[in-house]
Amino acid sequence: MEEERSLMQNELDQSTSESLPWRVEEAYAAEVELERARWKAITAFVDLLTEEERNAPGYFRDPGWSVKDLIAHLGAWMAEARVQILDIAARSYVPHEAEIDARNAATLAATHDEPWHRVWAGTTGARAWMLEAWFGLSGPDEAANQWIRKAGAEHYGEHLSRLGDWVAELVDLRTRPKVDEREP
Repeated sequence: MEEERSLMQNELDQSTSESLPWRVEEAYAAEVELERARWKAITAFVDLLTEEERNAPGYFRDPGWSVKDLIAHLGAWMAEARVQILDIAARSYVPHEAEIDARNAATLAATHDEPWHRVWAGTTGARAWMLEAWFGLSGPDEAANQWIRKAGAEHYGEHLSRLGDWVAELVDLRTRPKVDEREP
């Protein structure tokens, strides 16, 4: 465990060299690292599943979400955060409350028939664009940081526990020995 912490700190130290912009200031290094670590955890869970398992309903039951739906949901909020951060950078940002339920329903409807690889590519792209917009700010901004938390690390954290449980269920179903119930 201590060796892992040392490796993580070494990676963080390398990513926070003096040649990088404000984003690596000590006050933000923890937020950057938390976002990275939680995304890495989501990726690790997703990598444990087959494509069929990623599309299986059951992550949420009402409405019925799959892991693919969760990933699309995360990507939609990352894309929204990017738009808001770009508005912040352009000084045209107007704080507002997002229509969460409507946005989530629209995302599910829009991505329902999309194959896994498109949803995954869209979400990883949205994450890169969100981070690029955040890192591209001329300096720290609390409204931008709020959007990053809302769409990034805090949002991932809201889903990690259930994702871990659902992945464990799916892997257990796949690896459980088959029992022939016809045998006495």
